[in-house]
Amino acid sequence: MPVESPSIADRLLAHYDRHARRLPWRAPPGTNATDPYRVWLSEVMLQQTTVAAVIPYFHRFTARWPTVADLAAADDAELMTAWAGLGYYARARNLLACARAVMREWNGAFPEREVEIRTLPGVGTYTAAAIAAIAFGQRAVVVDANVERVVARLFAIPTPLPAARPEIRAFAETITPNARAGDFAQAMMDMGATICTSRNPACGICPLRESCAAFRTADPATFPLKAAKKPKPQRLGHVWWMTRGDSVWLERRPAKGLLGGMRGLPGSNWSATPSTLPPTSAQWVTLPEPVGHVFTHFALSLTVHRAEVNGNSLNVGEGEWWPLDRIGEAGLPTLFAKVADVVLKEDHI
Repeated sequence: MPVESPSIADRLLAHYDRHARRLPWRAPPGTNATDPYRVWLSEVMLQQTTVAAVIPYFHRFTARWPTVADLAAADDAELMTAWAGLGYYARARNLLACARAVMREWNGAFPEREVEIRTLPGVGTYTAAAIAAIAFGQRAVVVDANVERVVARLFAIPTPLPAARPEIRAFAETITPNARAGDFAQAMMDMGATICTSRNPACGICPLRESCAAFRTADPATFPLKAAKKPKPQRLGHVWWMTRGDSVWLERRPAKGLLGGMRGLPGSNWSATPSTLPPTSAQWVTLPEPVGHVFTHFALSLTVHRAEVNGNSLNVGEGEWWPLDRIGEAGLPTLFAKVADVVLKEDHI
């Protein structure tokens, strides 16, 4: 009687048992994570962000706020400052909202069922499935960008992204095992991150090569197919660098909106025709080159103006004078950190 070849899940889990990445939020293969808080925190941080960038933030957050109760009690501004540099700042606001919902509605314990986890603020389909599988060992179909790529290649899915996502999820459902759901989810993530990479996939060492339809084509790296990207809209803006002696004026941005709740620099609206009205009268000097930054949905070009001002006459809303020699501790989002870097380099030319 012929012996059946191991399933995709069996082969992948055997590979994971030997080669799993060691990450600070992971339990060893064969065991579920014991702290859903750490799983949830890591998954939120990893959205749109690399593992290498997340690890130091994860260590700092869990040292400062070791439990969901600690995080729920955190000062909003302090948390936003700690998040600075990770980008996609709505995630930080959602962290607080979710932690407080867990304390208020679930008596401080994360719900275990995927459908219940999905009701938490800021928790989407992927994150809910990841928590259910990794923290609680429940069978859940976990599909992130790495998993999308692996599944699209395994089945040589001909539909371009993003339209292919329902198809990819349906195929992922067919290979997700009932047992070791958390390990399988993490094994698929590892596969996409270390072997089945976007460029130059290492098919020669892939444990799933024999089952991979894309491997049997001339160029497996063409999968997943992607629709042509539309150019991002270009927006313009102005930003004002106001100093008083050895300090610079930093504002606290409104809680809602892009970069909400973060420290920043006074500026105009961001549009095709931004306002050029400065926040106060001064001898403004315009830097020769704008500062550029790309957000998810648009590209921004900021014209930078600088002046020494009389701080007693300012009327620019909530903010503070921040020591220039400690600007790196202000927790500025990347956009404003770029502006600070440009201005301070000008001072040393």
